[in-house]
Amino acid sequence: QVQLVESGGGLVQAGGSLKLSCAASGSIASIHTMGWYRQAPGKQREAVATITSGASTNYADSVKGRFTISRDNAKNTVYLQMNSLKPDDTGVYYCNAYLYRDYWRDYWGQGTQVTVSS
Repeated sequence: QVQLVESGGGLVQAGGSLKLSCAASGSIASIHTMGWYRQAPGKQREAVATITSGASTNYADSVKGRFTISRDNAKNTVYLQMNSLKPDDTGVYYCNAYLYRDYWRDYWGQGTQVTVSS
């Protein structure tokens, strides 16, 4: 069984910072891509940032220059440093991992709430 456990969400004022963490555990053979997605109330889930096992990164235009994704392959953990937060960043942030257990597939965390007040 594979689990993704997120931590680090919370309430912060606009302009503040938060750091999210997500650790993958279980019978994992290999992880290719890890990433963060978010869903605001009434909106579809969107990709925020992704990082491959080779450290190639991709960011949504709305967070470029403010958010930084990083990864510790030895710990199967991905991080999202969020700076200069805006109210529009509010939402539930989900961790994702595309990994191989018995076959390649996506796994999702339970989500962590990020609320940015104006």
